[in-house]
Amino acid sequence: MSDTILSLDGVSKSFGGKPAVRDVSFTVEKGQITGFLGPNGAGKTTTLRMSLGILTPDAGRIRLFGKKPGTLAMDKVGFLPEERGIYKKMKTEEVIIFFARLKGVDAIEARKRALRMLEEFGLALAIGMKVKELSKGMAQKVQIISTLVHEPEFIILDEPFSGLDPVNQKTLEHMVRAQAEAGRTVLFSTHVMEHAERLCDKIVLVTQGRKVFDGSVTDALSRVPRRVIIDAHADHDLVSILSGLGQVQENEKSLEGNRCWQIDLAPDADAQDVLKACVEASVKLARFEPVKAHLHDAFVHLVESNSHAKKETI
Repeated sequence: MSDTILSLDGVSKSFGGKPAVRDVSFTVEKGQITGFLGPNGAGKTTTLRMSLGILTPDAGRIRLFGKKPGTLAMDKVGFLPEERGIYKKMKTEEVIIFFARLKGVDAIEARKRALRMLEEFGLALAIGMKVKELSKGMAQKVQIISTLVHEPEFIILDEPFSGLDPVNQKTLEHMVRAQAEAGRTVLFSTHVMEHAERLCDKIVLVTQGRKVFDGSVTDALSRVPRRVIIDAHADHDLVSILSGLGQVQENEKSLEGNRCWQIDLAPDADAQDVLKACVEASVKLARFEPVKAHLHDAFVHLVESNSHAKKETI
Protein backbone atom coordinates (compact mmCIF):
# COMPACT_ATOMS: atom_id res chain seq x y z
CA MET A 1 0.00 0.00 0.00
CA SER A 2 1.29 3.47 -0.90
CA ASP A 3 2.40 5.83 1.88
CA THR A 4 1.02 8.78 -0.11
CA ILE A 5 -2.16 10.01 1.58
CA LEU A 6 -2.89 12.94 -0.74
CA SER A 7 -1.51 13.81 -4.18
CA LEU A 8 -2.21 16.76 -6.44
CA ASP A 9 -0.91 16.81 -10.00
CA GLY A 10 -1.22 20.00 -12.08
CA VAL A 11 -4.36 21.19 -10.28
CA SER A 12 -5.96 24.48 -11.33
CA LYS A 13 -9.17 26.30 -10.40
CA SER A 14 -10.71 29.59 -11.50
CA PHE A 15 -13.77 31.52 -10.35
CA GLY A 16 -15.45 33.83 -12.82
CA GLY A 17 -12.43 33.63 -15.08
CA LYS A 18 -10.06 34.67 -12.29
CA PRO A 19 -7.43 32.01 -11.45
CA ALA A 20 -7.37 30.97 -7.77
CA VAL A 21 -5.08 27.94 -8.08
CA ARG A 22 -2.58 27.54 -10.93
CA ASP A 23 -1.00 24.21 -11.84
CA VAL A 24 -0.29 23.13 -8.25
CA SER A 25 1.33 19.75 -7.56
CA PHE A 26 2.45 18.22 -4.26
CA THR A 27 2.03 15.12 -2.09
CA VAL A 28 1.33 14.50 1.59
CA GLU A 29 2.99 11.38 2.94
CA LYS A 30 1.79 9.16 5.77
CA GLY A 31 2.86 10.29 9.23
CA GLN A 32 4.09 13.71 8.09
CA ILE A 33 3.15 17.13 9.40
CA THR A 34 2.87 19.20 6.25
CA GLY A 35 2.42 22.96 6.31
CA PHE A 36 0.54 24.54 3.42
CA LEU A 37 1.71 28.12 3.65
CA GLY A 38 1.06 31.44 1.99
CA PRO A 39 -0.51 34.86 2.45
CA ASN A 40 -4.26 35.39 2.61
CA GLY A 41 -5.75 34.93 -0.85
CA ALA A 42 -2.97 32.62 -2.06
CA GLY A 43 -5.39 29.79 -2.91
CA LYS A 44 -4.85 27.62 0.17
CA THR A 45 -8.50 27.14 1.14
CA THR A 46 -9.55 26.44 -2.46
CA THR A 47 -6.82 23.81 -2.75
CA LEU A 48 -7.86 22.10 0.48
CA ARG A 49 -11.51 22.04 -0.59
CA MET A 50 -10.56 20.45 -3.91
CA SER A 51 -8.46 17.89 -2.02
CA LEU A 52 -11.59 16.78 -0.18
CA GLY A 53 -13.89 16.80 -3.21
CA ILE A 54 -15.86 19.82 -1.95
CA LEU A 55 -14.78 21.69 -5.08
CA THR A 56 -13.97 20.19 -8.47
CA PRO A 57 -10.73 21.29 -10.16
CA ASP A 58 -10.86 22.74 -13.66
CA ALA A 59 -7.70 20.83 -14.55
CA GLY A 60 -5.35 18.33 -12.96
CA ARG A 61 -5.67 15.16 -10.92
CA ILE A 62 -6.27 14.65 -7.17
CA ARG A 63 -6.04 11.38 -5.25
CA LEU A 64 -7.01 10.95 -1.60
CA PHE A 65 -6.00 7.57 -0.15
CA GLY A 66 -5.25 6.56 -3.73
CA LYS A 67 -8.70 7.36 -5.09
CA LYS A 68 -10.66 10.31 -6.38
CA PRO A 69 -11.91 12.34 -3.37
CA GLY A 70 -15.39 11.33 -2.29
CA THR A 71 -17.63 10.51 0.64
CA LEU A 72 -16.18 7.03 1.16
CA ALA A 73 -12.84 8.49 2.28
CA MET A 74 -14.30 11.10 4.61
CA ASP A 75 -14.64 8.79 7.63
CA LYS A 76 -10.84 8.62 7.63
CA VAL A 77 -10.48 12.42 7.46
CA GLY A 78 -10.85 15.11 10.09
CA PHE A 79 -11.40 18.54 8.54
CA LEU A 80 -11.40 21.88 10.34
CA PRO A 81 -12.68 24.49 7.87
CA GLU A 82 -11.53 28.09 7.89
CA GLU A 83 -15.10 29.26 8.47
CA ARG A 84 -15.88 28.16 12.02
CA GLY A 85 -19.41 27.02 12.74
CA ILE A 86 -20.91 24.71 15.36
CA TYR A 87 -24.40 24.52 16.80
CA LYS A 88 -24.59 27.29 19.39
CA LYS A 89 -27.63 26.00 21.26
CA MET A 90 -26.13 22.55 21.86
CA LYS A 91 -24.04 21.69 24.90
CA THR A 92 -20.33 21.25 24.32
CA GLU A 93 -20.28 17.50 24.84
CA GLU A 94 -23.41 17.07 22.68
CA VAL A 95 -21.72 18.82 19.74
CA ILE A 96 -18.68 16.55 19.97
CA ILE A 97 -20.79 13.42 20.36
CA PHE A 98 -22.87 14.46 17.34
CA PHE A 99 -19.80 14.79 15.09
CA ALA A 100 -18.37 11.51 16.40
CA ARG A 101 -21.62 9.69 15.61
CA LEU A 102 -21.61 11.15 12.07
CA LYS A 103 -18.23 9.45 11.60
CA GLY A 104 -19.45 6.07 12.82
CA VAL A 105 -18.42 6.08 16.50
CA ASP A 106 -21.00 4.35 18.72
CA ALA A 107 -22.87 6.46 21.28
CA ILE A 108 -21.17 5.15 24.44
CA GLU A 109 -17.65 5.49 23.03
CA ALA A 110 -18.46 8.91 21.57
CA ARG A 111 -19.49 10.21 24.99
CA LYS A 112 -16.36 8.79 26.64
CA ARG A 113 -14.13 10.45 24.08
CA ALA A 114 -16.00 13.76 24.29
CA LEU A 115 -15.63 14.04 28.07
CA ARG A 116 -12.01 12.90 28.01
CA MET A 117 -11.00 15.34 25.29
CA LEU A 118 -12.80 18.27 26.89
CA GLU A 119 -10.71 17.66 30.00
CA GLU A 120 -7.50 17.24 27.99
CA PHE A 121 -8.12 20.57 26.26
CA GLY A 122 -8.75 22.36 29.54
CA LEU A 123 -12.50 22.58 29.05
CA ALA A 124 -13.69 20.47 31.98
CA LEU A 125 -15.60 23.45 33.39
CA ALA A 126 -17.37 23.88 30.05
CA ILE A 127 -19.02 20.45 30.22
CA GLY A 128 -22.73 21.10 30.36
CA MET A 129 -22.42 24.62 28.97
CA LYS A 130 -24.01 25.60 25.68
CA VAL A 131 -21.67 26.65 22.88
CA LYS A 132 -23.18 30.16 22.81
CA GLU A 133 -22.00 30.62 26.42
CA LEU A 134 -18.35 29.94 25.54
CA SER A 135 -15.66 32.43 24.65
CA LYS A 136 -14.48 32.50 21.03
CA GLY A 137 -11.31 30.59 21.90
CA MET A 138 -13.20 27.94 23.90
CA ALA A 139 -15.71 27.45 21.08
CA GLN A 140 -12.85 27.00 18.61
CA LYS A 141 -11.30 24.35 20.85
CA VAL A 142 -14.65 22.51 20.88
CA GLN A 143 -14.64 22.55 17.07
CA ILE A 144 -11.07 21.24 16.99
CA ILE A 145 -12.08 18.40 19.34
CA SER A 146 -15.03 17.66 17.04
CA THR A 147 -12.56 17.37 14.15
CA LEU A 148 -10.42 14.83 16.02
CA VAL A 149 -12.92 12.84 18.08
CA HIS A 150 -13.32 10.00 15.54
CA GLU A 151 -9.50 9.52 15.50
CA PRO A 152 -9.04 10.18 11.77
CA GLU A 153 -6.04 8.91 9.84
CA PHE A 154 -5.68 12.22 7.99
CA ILE A 155 -6.24 15.60 9.66
CA ILE A 156 -6.69 18.77 7.58
CA LEU A 157 -6.73 22.06 9.47
CA ASP A 158 -7.45 25.28 7.59
CA GLU A 159 -5.93 28.25 9.48
CA PRO A 160 -6.32 26.44 12.84
CA PHE A 161 -4.38 29.05 14.87
CA SER A 162 -6.56 31.97 13.77
CA GLY A 163 -8.46 33.48 16.69
CA LEU A 164 -6.55 31.62 19.40
CA ASP A 165 -4.54 33.46 22.05
CA PRO A 166 -0.83 32.57 22.45
CA VAL A 167 -1.50 30.06 25.24
CA ASN A 168 -4.10 28.18 23.22
CA GLN A 169 -1.92 28.37 20.10
CA LYS A 170 0.77 26.55 22.07
CA THR A 171 -1.84 23.98 23.22
CA LEU A 172 -2.82 23.40 19.61
CA GLU A 173 0.82 22.96 18.59
CA HIS A 174 1.18 20.25 21.26
CA MET A 175 -1.98 18.60 19.93
CA VAL A 176 -0.64 18.56 16.35
CA ARG A 177 2.60 16.95 17.54
CA ALA A 178 0.66 14.38 19.59
CA GLN A 179 -1.44 13.42 16.56
CA ALA A 180 1.69 12.89 14.47
CA GLU A 181 3.32 10.86 17.25
CA ALA A 182 0.20 8.66 17.26
CA GLY A 183 0.90 7.85 13.60
CA ARG A 184 -1.62 10.22 12.03
CA THR A 185 -0.99 12.52 9.09
CA VAL A 186 -1.52 16.27 9.44
CA LEU A 187 -1.88 18.94 6.77
CA PHE A 188 -2.54 22.47 7.96
CA SER A 189 -2.69 25.80 6.20
CA THR A 190 -1.49 29.04 7.75
CA HIS A 191 -0.11 32.43 6.85
CA VAL A 192 1.83 32.58 10.15
CA MET A 193 5.24 31.07 9.43
CA GLU A 194 6.33 30.62 13.05
CA HIS A 195 3.93 27.73 13.64
CA ALA A 196 5.11 25.88 10.56
CA GLU A 197 8.77 26.45 11.43
CA ARG A 198 8.28 24.75 14.79
CA LEU A 199 6.00 21.92 13.65
CA CYS A 200 6.49 20.80 10.08
CA ASP A 201 8.37 17.93 8.49
CA LYS A 202 7.58 19.43 5.10
CA ILE A 203 6.21 22.72 3.79
CA VAL A 204 4.53 23.78 0.58
CA LEU A 205 4.67 27.53 -0.09
CA VAL A 206 2.15 29.19 -2.42
CA THR A 207 1.52 32.72 -3.57
CA GLN A 208 -1.03 34.03 -6.08
CA GLY A 209 -2.22 30.48 -6.61
CA ARG A 210 1.20 29.13 -7.59
CA LYS A 211 3.57 26.84 -5.74
CA VAL A 212 6.96 28.45 -5.13
CA PHE A 213 8.53 25.82 -2.86
CA ASP A 214 8.01 22.21 -1.79
CA GLY A 215 10.42 20.63 0.70
CA SER A 216 11.74 20.62 4.25
CA VAL A 217 12.01 23.64 6.53
CA THR A 218 15.79 23.18 6.54
CA ASP A 219 15.88 23.28 2.75
CA ALA A 220 13.72 26.41 2.67
CA LEU A 221 15.97 28.17 5.18
CA SER A 222 19.04 27.24 3.16
CA ARG A 223 17.68 29.35 0.27
CA VAL A 224 17.95 32.55 2.34
CA PRO A 225 21.24 34.45 2.06
CA ARG A 226 23.19 34.22 5.31
CA ARG A 227 23.44 37.66 6.85
CA VAL A 228 25.56 39.61 9.31
CA ILE A 229 24.62 42.96 10.87
CA ILE A 230 27.43 45.26 11.99
CA ASP A 231 27.50 48.59 13.83
CA ALA A 232 30.88 50.18 13.20
CA HIS A 233 32.52 53.53 13.86
CA ALA A 234 31.52 56.09 11.27
CA ASP A 235 35.11 56.43 10.03
CA HIS A 236 35.02 53.00 8.41
CA ASP A 237 33.60 52.21 4.98
CA LEU A 238 32.84 48.49 5.07
CA VAL A 239 32.01 48.25 1.37
CA SER A 240 35.68 48.29 0.44
CA ILE A 241 36.74 46.14 3.41
CA LEU A 242 34.14 43.37 2.96
CA SER A 243 33.26 43.49 -0.74
CA GLY A 244 34.90 40.14 -1.43
CA LEU A 245 32.78 38.38 1.20
CA GLY A 246 29.32 39.23 -0.06
CA GLN A 247 26.88 42.02 -0.79
CA VAL A 248 27.45 44.95 1.57
CA GLN A 249 25.01 47.78 2.09
CA GLU A 250 24.60 50.51 4.65
CA ASN A 251 21.38 50.60 6.65
CA GLU A 252 20.00 53.37 8.80
CA LYS A 253 22.35 55.04 11.30
CA SER A 254 22.10 53.15 14.60
CA LEU A 255 23.97 54.69 17.53
CA GLU A 256 25.52 58.15 17.51
CA GLY A 257 28.91 58.04 15.84
CA ASN A 258 28.30 54.60 14.31
CA ARG A 259 27.02 53.31 10.98
CA CYS A 260 24.92 50.17 10.54
CA TRP A 261 25.85 47.71 7.80
CA GLN A 262 24.18 44.60 6.39
CA ILE A 263 26.31 41.91 4.74
CA ASP A 264 24.62 39.13 2.74
CA LEU A 265 27.34 36.50 2.67
CA ALA A 266 28.69 34.94 -0.50
CA PRO A 267 28.27 31.12 -0.72
CA ASP A 268 31.94 30.51 0.16
CA ALA A 269 32.08 33.02 3.05
CA ASP A 270 30.93 32.84 6.66
CA ALA A 271 30.52 35.18 9.62
CA GLN A 272 34.00 34.40 10.96
CA ASP A 273 35.51 35.63 7.69
CA VAL A 274 33.71 38.94 8.15
CA LEU A 275 34.90 39.28 11.74
CA LYS A 276 38.48 38.47 10.74
CA ALA A 277 38.43 41.09 7.97
CA CYS A 278 37.10 43.71 10.39
CA VAL A 279 39.80 42.93 12.96
CA GLU A 280 42.54 43.06 10.35
CA ALA A 281 41.28 46.46 9.16
CA SER A 282 41.08 47.73 12.79
CA VAL A 283 37.35 48.38 12.47
CA LYS A 284 35.85 49.60 15.74
CA LEU A 285 32.81 47.37 16.23
CA ALA A 286 29.86 48.29 18.42
CA ARG A 287 27.80 45.29 17.26
CA PHE A 288 28.55 42.11 15.35
CA GLU A 289 25.44 39.97 14.87
CA PRO A 290 25.12 36.91 12.62
CA VAL A 291 21.40 36.77 11.80
CA LYS A 292 19.55 33.48 12.00
CA ALA A 293 17.15 33.04 9.09
CA HIS A 294 13.51 32.24 9.82
CA LEU A 295 10.81 30.74 7.64
CA HIS A 296 9.25 34.16 7.09
CA ASP A 297 12.56 35.32 5.56
CA ALA A 298 12.66 32.20 3.37
CA PHE A 299 9.12 32.78 2.17
CA VAL A 300 9.80 36.41 1.25
CA HIS A 301 13.01 35.40 -0.55
CA LEU A 302 11.33 32.57 -2.47
CA VAL A 303 8.37 34.73 -3.49
CA GLU A 304 10.65 37.52 -4.69
CA SER A 305 12.87 35.05 -6.57
CA ASN A 306 9.82 33.52 -8.26
CA SER A 307 8.54 36.98 -9.20
CA HIS A 308 11.88 37.93 -10.74
CA ALA A 309 12.05 34.65 -12.65
CA LYS A 310 8.60 35.22 -14.16
CA LYS A 311 9.54 38.75 -15.26
CA GLU A 312 12.66 37.44 -17.02
CA THR A 313 10.57 34.99 -19.06
CA ILE A 314 8.15 37.66 -20.26
